Amino acid sequence: MKSPLPSALEERGALGARLSSPSAARNRAAIAQALTGLLPDAARVLEIASGTGEHALACVKARPDIVWTPSDPAPGARASIDAWALVADGTISPAHDLDVTHDGWQRGLEADAVFCANMIHIAPWAAAQGLFAGASALLKPGAQLHLYGPFLEGEATAPSNLEFDASLRARHPGWGVRALTDVDALAAGCGFERTGRLEMPANNRLLSYQRSPS
Repeated sequence: MKSPLPSALEERGALGARLSSPSAARNRAAIAQALTGLLPDAARVLEIASGTGEHALACVKARPDIVWTPSDPAPGARASIDAWALVADGTISPAHDLDVTHDGWQRGLEADAVFCANMIHIAPWAAAQGLFAGASALLKPGAQLHLYGPFLEGEATAPSNLEFDASLRARHPGWGVRALTDVDALAAGCGFERTGRLEMPANNRLLSYQRSPS
């Protein structure tokens, strides 16, 4: 059996089942603002590796017309997501137990867009492969996958991201900040074209990939 994806690199606070993430507190407003202009009207959004659920709550508060389906392989994360969803007026569905390293993870789901933040650098490359392969099977042509996190961009890479990459690889040989060229190539092989690259706080990026016609 494959090991579940890691859920955090940080200490998290807790209030009952609700977990609070310091990194989510720093970036959730910026992510919600960016996605507001990218998601279709009344979109059904599937989030992969949702963590505490705070991104989901920020996004539905910014866009009350969307329905957000969170997911995480960690039971504690799913409990936190469902606890935060109680204040979302029904716009956050119950969290799914999904691990994108498992083939066919997308079966039985429906979505108009997929969002994933801060996963592919703290998981084996197989997680990125599974994310794009499953999203390709799930999404209709023209729909988008939005990917948030740090990336290596050649000479333009921020020194902090190079240091973060070295730290991750010291923790686990399968982890690391991914090269943007590698992510783009993976996306293209799964039928996606990158259509957006937004600069975000702390040298992160929000990348948008559009599903090409079959």
